[in-house]
Amino acid sequence: MSGDLSRKSAVRRELLDARGLLSTEDVQEAAAVLARQALNLPELTEAGTVAAYVSVGREPGTRALLEALRERGVRLLLPVLKADNDLDWGEYRGAEHLVRAGRGLLEPDGERLGVDAVLEADAVLLPGLAVDSRGMRLGRGGGSYDRVLSRLAAAGADPALVVLLYANEVLARVPEEPHDHPVHAVVTPTAVRRFTE
Repeated sequence: MSGDLSRKSAVRRELLDARGLLSTEDVQEAAAVLARQALNLPELTEAGTVAAYVSVGREPGTRALLEALRERGVRLLLPVLKADNDLDWGEYRGAEHLVRAGRGLLEPDGERLGVDAVLEADAVLLPGLAVDSRGMRLGRGGGSYDRVLSRLAAAGADPALVVLLYANEVLARVPEEPHDHPVHAVVTPTAVRRFTE
C-alpha cells in the first residue's frame, strides 16, 4: 500500500471513529442546522437540478435538505450503486419512494436515468469524510464519486461541488492522489466555506 493510501486509511478510520461517538440526537440536531446553512447557498437553491444523496447512519444529514430543495422545485437526482461501484441515477420523488438497497444505502425506486444523468446537474452534493483548506475532499474510498467527478470533467461539465460535514471534519490537509478533485464549498453546522480554484 502506498504512503498516501495508508495515510488516507488512517485518517478515514479516525474520522469514522469520531462519527461513531455521535448520539442520535447529535446527528439529528446537526442535520437540521446543516439544512438551514445549505439552504442559504445559491449554488443549491438556484440550481435547476442537484445531484445529491440520502445520508445514512451517522453521516451529516441530508434528508431535511432534500425535502426543502424539492419543495422549492429543485429537481433532485439520487445515486443508485451499480455492481461495479459506478453510480446510476434516479429522480427523488419523496421519502416514500426510497428503498433500502445493498450496503444499507437508500435509493430511489423509480426509473434509472443512466450514469450520464449527473451531467445535467447544476450542483453536486458529495458525501465525504473530510475537506481540507484547499478544498480537497476525502471520501470513503469506494471510488464511486471519483468516477462521477472524472465523468463531469471529461464532459466539460462544471457544476458546483458541495460537501456537508461536521465542523471537526474540516482539516488543514487531507492526503490526496492525482485523481482527486477539489470541491467548491463545504457546509458545516457552524460555517460555509468556499474555495477558489
